[in-house]
This record gives sequence, C-alpha cells and structure tokens, in this order.
Amino acid sequence: MTTFRSIEWKEGTLRLIDQRVLPKETVYLEFKDYCEVAEAIKAMVVRGAPAIGAAAAYGLALAANASTATDVQQLSQDLQAAAEVLRASRPTAVNLFWAIDRVLKKVSSLENQDVQTIRQAVLDEAHLIAEEDIQANRQIGLNALPLIPDPAKILHHCNTGSLATVDYGTALGIIRIAHENGKQVHAYLDETRPRLQGARLSAWELNQLGIPHTVIVDGASGFLMKKVGIDLCVVGADRIAANGDTANKIGTYNLAIAAKEHGVPFYVAAPTSTIDMSISSGEQIPIEIRDRNEIAFVGSEQVMPDGSPVLNYAFDVTPARYITAIITEVGIAYPPYEENLPKLMKQVKEGTIQ
Repeated sequence: MTTFRSIEWKEGTLRLIDQRVLPKETVYLEFKDYCEVAEAIKAMVVRGAPAIGAAAAYGLALAANASTATDVQQLSQDLQAAAEVLRASRPTAVNLFWAIDRVLKKVSSLENQDVQTIRQAVLDEAHLIAEEDIQANRQIGLNALPLIPDPAKILHHCNTGSLATVDYGTALGIIRIAHENGKQVHAYLDETRPRLQGARLSAWELNQLGIPHTVIVDGASGFLMKKVGIDLCVVGADRIAANGDTANKIGTYNLAIAAKEHGVPFYVAAPTSTIDMSISSGEQIPIEIRDRNEIAFVGSEQVMPDGSPVLNYAFDVTPARYITAIITEVGIAYPPYEENLPKLMKQVKEGTIQ
C-alpha cells in the first residue's frame, strides 16, 4: 500500500490530501459537511475520477450523519438533496454519478429499516466503494503486465496514481505494478498544463515510490517518440462511451494522434465504473470548461494580459480509433469496442469476472 492516502475516513470525518499545494506541502484537510466536500471536488482539492467518486460517497455519509431526520422518508429526501449538490460539483467524471447512484440505490433497498440502520449502510457502502477501488486498480495493473515490455519507456499524461484514486492508481498504477514486478520501466511524464498534474503530482508520486521518471512539456511528446523511442502510452479516463471514445484530461487527444503517427500503442486504463454504456459516443460526454485564471496564472504569477480571453477546456475526447486497448479490472477490451465493451460490462453485471 502507498504510504499516503488521498482519501481517508476517520471518526466521522473525511480527510483529503490537498492536491493544490503538492509538492511543496503535504496537507490534509478535514470535512464534516457534504457541501464542503462538493466544493473540494469543484476546487480540485481532490481530483481523478475514481477519487472523486469515493469522495462523493463519503459526502453522502456526512449528509446522513448530519441529517436531523427521525423517519426514513425524510432521511432519503435529505440524501437526495445532498446528492444533487455533489452531482453539480464536476460534470465530466462519470464515477461521481456512479458512486452517488450506487449509494442511493442501497438506501432505496432499505426503506423498511430504521434511520440509524440506513445511516450505517450509507457509510458501509462508501467504505465498500473505496475498498473496491483499491482492488480494481491493483487488478488493472496486473492485467496490463503482459503488455509492458522489459525494459519499457512509457509516456503518461496527467496524474492517475494514488492521488487520483483511493490507492495504486489506474495508468500510473500500471507503471507502478510493472516496477514492483521487477520490470525496468522509465516513465516520461507530460507536465499537463494548465494545472501541471504531471509535473506536480505524478512526479511527486514516482519520487515517493522510487520509480525512474522524466518530466517533459506537453508539446514535446511527438518529438520524444521520434528521438527517444517510446514503447507505449498509457492514460486514464474520466468517462468512456459505449463505442470506446474516451474523455480524459485536455491534451490526451493530441497525445493519441502523435502516438498513431509514430506507431506507438496507446492504452487507456480505467475501472469499469468509468465506462458509461448509456451514451453511444464521445459526442455525448459533457466537457467541463474551467476558470480563465488557471491559464492566465502559473501559481501566483500572471502570465498573460488582462484583456485576452481564454477558452479553458478541462478535458478532451479521444476517438476510439486511436485507442489500442482499454485496460480494466475485468480484463482488456480491444476493438471493435461496440462489440467488446458490452461483453466486458456483462461480466460485471452478472458477477462472472474471470
């Protein structure tokens, strides 16, 4: 297990590592109010699709604890109200909605129970979501092992490690598990503008784990493939459509195009909770547009004039045709994704995971 935890429940309080101040400081913030959790998600105190889902589930546990309801109907209404606030925090990561819906479904199944039983059930479900995330991420890394040559030069975008999940991580977890299994891996980390998750967070994690790595500017990826020779790219996902189109941190689409041009395999790593079978393509994925100051400033330093407008897309959508495979805890899906993703999700639904 990692020596730090991005998300932790302690004595009725949700503790989140404040990812905005890494790597300079390691600060844990404590939350006892679901509205504060929603704001923490929006402000990117916590980020990464799986971590956001777990945080939202714990946000509902806080709402259940704070509710003054004396009957099940009122408690359910309070939880529905909290769910709406949490849903509004960020629009793209489907894990957020998946986790909230899962907790509310659990509550609905216990409508004949007493209030205290439901409060405990909400917390138990949040714990289960967090624990399952750890196990799923570890299995993603194990499933990917045969795809990683030895030695391997791996290009990674954004941050998808323990900070973006409950532990291990998805794409960065693959690199970690390959390292733990004795493979000689070297990670090249896109800095990932504008919030520098690669330079600040992924590099910090790999430093903690002792994994060889080099940080590059986002625009260097294509030239790096040509000059250094990259064996594979691996990225995470915030939402995967039924046809395999994948929303991920802005810059992923550019990276996939460069990989295609240079014949480099391009893998997406994500738990099945990130796959949204309700949408047929990436055209239907909502894309978050964030504040101009994320681009206008680097840290506290303003780098562009006040009069210049900004279009700050937080995510882009990589078409399925650029994706070599999608690696999940259930297994690896290859094209055609319209056929193979439903098969994979059927295993999850039926509980027949191999």
